[in-house]
Amino acid sequence: MTLPLTSGKYAVQTLIDDHFREECGVFGIYGHPEAANLVYLGLYALQHRGQESAGIVSVEDQFLHVHRSKGLVADVFSRKDLNRLKGENAIGHVRYSTSGGSASQRNLQPLVADTINGGIAIAHNGNLSNGVEMRRQLEARGSIFQSTMDTEVVVHLAALSREKTYAGRLMESLRQVRGAYAIVAMNQHNMIGVRDPHGFRPLVLGKVGDGGYVLSSETCALNLIEAEFVRDVEPGEMVVINKDGVKSYFPFEKEERQLCIFEYVYFARPDSDIDGVNVYDARKRIGFSLADEHPVNADVVIPVPDSGVPAALGFAQKCNIPFELGIIRNHYVGRTFIEPHQSIRHFGVKIKLNANPEVIRGRNVVLVDDSIVRGTTSRKIVKMVRAAGAKEVHVRISSPPTTHPCYYGIDTPTRKELLAASHSIEEMRKYITADSLSFLTLDGLYNAVSGGKSPGKCNGFCDACFSGSYPVLFPQGQSAPLTLLKES
Repeated sequence: MTLPLTSGKYAVQTLIDDHFREECGVFGIYGHPEAANLVYLGLYALQHRGQESAGIVSVEDQFLHVHRSKGLVADVFSRKDLNRLKGENAIGHVRYSTSGGSASQRNLQPLVADTINGGIAIAHNGNLSNGVEMRRQLEARGSIFQSTMDTEVVVHLAALSREKTYAGRLMESLRQVRGAYAIVAMNQHNMIGVRDPHGFRPLVLGKVGDGGYVLSSETCALNLIEAEFVRDVEPGEMVVINKDGVKSYFPFEKEERQLCIFEYVYFARPDSDIDGVNVYDARKRIGFSLADEHPVNADVVIPVPDSGVPAALGFAQKCNIPFELGIIRNHYVGRTFIEPHQSIRHFGVKIKLNANPEVIRGRNVVLVDDSIVRGTTSRKIVKMVRAAGAKEVHVRISSPPTTHPCYYGIDTPTRKELLAASHSIEEMRKYITADSLSFLTLDGLYNAVSGGKSPGKCNGFCDACFSGSYPVLFPQGQSAPLTLLKES
């Protein structure tokens, strides 16, 4: 059988972290004397949503202060940088670029522009399915783009709008685009949070300090700055924050809710609540469902850290099998490192994950992970656990087989790179060299996330990566967005 191979300059990182990657996280503070400092902390809490670049824009009187760069939040901002970001309003962004492009300087967010109506800044999590189409139309009208991001389409459309208010101009621009977006935007007087009509990506509203407000991709960032959670921004809702307080608008046609189900499987931090559901609780219930569907007669349950831990806990409790940390993660591995010679076999996984033979030797092991993408990492982990002395290795995956890429803001391989897209579960089992391999069913996933209250499609989740059912179609029957410009 034909199996995916990994080679070239991206091979090392693929071997280390063969997962889907969230594209970015957004955060904003309105009406606080230390706005930039709080945004910095908020981005720290959202670092898991993007590790390639970070940026903050603050507003002081009529001026926008900007600092953006490649790297992790701690590397991008110094105390001197933060001191320059003056003002009581600020927004921030952490980014992981989409497949095929790196976070070049021109693609750093928040995006800033000067318009006839003043300066604006915008931070976007998601992907516009008609972004290329709209970009070509705008270029034909004379617009000149400075980046390859579809976010810039929104900026150009807003700049062309004849609406009198910033909120009105942003509304008009977003009515012309389709796809996934959680946006935090700002001008000199207003901060705006808006979520696409399907609600693909999460966004929450909070309060901080004496009359200040927060917009964030996840609630975990509110906890860090001791902000009060107010509520989720609803799908299709725009909240406008200014000196008059918070106003809510629903300017778009109502659509079926389609929150990304992978937020609960992998993307969100376990200590966040997404649309009213605690992620940690959901992942433990996923483990319960996985144990109900695919029990194993084994000696120990071991998670693949860190994302597999809550589901493995649930699996172990349900099956009454001991839970052990049989694989230890090195938390100090950066996104890039010097590649040694191939004389060190499988260094790509071992530099991040290492098996503990005292927990594994002579035992039948259940390995619990959240997904299999290309299968390269799973194969190496199984072999590593066998080398540590396991008698049998049974792999349980806390989501259905990933058969289709995501086009709504998640960095995923092409379909031909997804192992489950072209191989049966038995073929996948042989490839990763496990004694058995089982995946959670889609119904089991829905049942777990909803707490058993409402299994099935009525939950309002996007499951396109498992089902191939895409809620938002692409122009002219395309199955994926067109490539804009090749990054250098």
